[in-house]
Amino acid sequence: MKEKIGNDAGRVWNVLNEEGTKSVKDLKKLTKLNDKEIYASIGWLAREEKLVFDLQETDLYLSLI
Repeated sequence: MKEKIGNDAGRVWNVLNEEGTKSVKDLKKLTKLNDKEIYASIGWLAREEKLVFDLQETDLYLSLI
């Protein structure tokens, strides 16, 4: 399970690295991860202090540090 989350986090990191700031909704579409997978991946990257969080109205946007 830990390896899967790490791999999914890598997919999220790659999208953010290549395309810049994205909403969680956009990240889900681009990575084809489900809710549990995307939030586990975000948690992984947040724990590693790799993300900047920006809450705009009701949407959460993420970018790399």
